[in-house]
Amino acid sequence: MAPVSLLEVLVALAILVGIIGIVVPVLPGTLLVLAAVLVWTIQVGGATAWSVLAVATALLALGAVVKYAVPGRRLKDAGIPGSTLVVGGLLGVVGFFVVPVVGLLLGFVLGVYLAEHRRVGPALAWPSTKHALRAAGLSLLIELLAALAAAAVWVVGVVAT
Repeated sequence: MAPVSLLEVLVALAILVGIIGIVVPVLPGTLLVLAAVLVWTIQVGGATAWSVLAVATALLALGAVVKYAVPGRRLKDAGIPGSTLVVGGLLGVVGFFVVPVVGLLLGFVLGVYLAEHRRVGPALAWPSTKHALRAAGLSLLIELLAALAAAAVWVVGVVAT
């Protein structure tokens, strides 16, 4: 087995930062993972490296589609409109700048709760908010699994080249 190169260490670190960026939504995690694999592919070259990039890209693209489709369908089935998530997202962005570290999550929860409070009243607002939070968590999990699968494909590619 060949020694680990500096390129591989840097790409692994970039992939790790991308995965952390998915869990802590401050960085564009999926794009960082894809960019890291792309840099590795360009530097290594060859059919194996380009195949790894193709598979990793397909996994990340599939994850991007599924992360919106599955939770979105669950929210629709629960009767929660997209406008509720828009309000949550907007207040999440505001919260990101107002309260360091946890502001995005706090703003999202507050935004969803306020939108649902206005839409369905105080008695049903919290159950709707919990449902929206579960959907957001599922979305994050799907994106994380896609990134981990792409990272695993890259590791196999590194071993194979």
